[in-house]
Amino acid sequence: MKRLLDIIIVTFALIILSPIFLLVCYKVRKHLGAPIFFYQERPGKDGKIFKMMKFRSMKDAFDKEGSPLPDDKRITPFGHKLRSTSLDEMPQLINVLKGDMSIVGPRPQMKEFLEHYTDEQMRRHEVRPGMTGLAQVSGRNHLSWEEKFELDVEYVDKQSVGLDFKIMLKTVKVMVKKEGINAPDQTVGASRFSSNPAQESKSASHQ
Repeated sequence: MKRLLDIIIVTFALIILSPIFLLVCYKVRKHLGAPIFFYQERPGKDGKIFKMMKFRSMKDAFDKEGSPLPDDKRITPFGHKLRSTSLDEMPQLINVLKGDMSIVGPRPQMKEFLEHYTDEQMRRHEVRPGMTGLAQVSGRNHLSWEEKFELDVEYVDKQSVGLDFKIMLKTVKVMVKKEGINAPDQTVGASRFSSNPAQESKSASHQ
């Protein structure tokens, strides 16, 4: 039932939002050039790696050693606007249609973090990752890393169609109020788990 609802909702969403989707494609190409999409490998259901899609929100800019410049040197006013409206997440509708993701589920983290999860935290991969989830509508910016994972596992245990619709409705409210937009989950994870936080932060720079 959940997968069927995902397909139905996403199909209608892509049809209705296609003018906006195409407009954003044009704007990204105009402001940032090619490619239009940004792909990053993330663990999905059962830990299987997939390529999560986003619209690019940063320009390519490198130092003399060939390393990407800091985020504040690469993101443009257009990129800020794209993120603040969450429009950069729209391509994940295609991930949902492909079966990589669900509309609701634990947000996919970077694959480099997998080795640091506890057995209980690994349970978040018992379901497909989501475009939004219980942690994202439960005070995201005010939650600790552990609390977010606890909510992910709670969703796994309590998942239902009713809970999914409740989370979707709350997500609309969060987006309208711009609560938790660009919460630095990946950067926080990088600083906790990597011996070279700066390098991990660069790999998460499109968050």
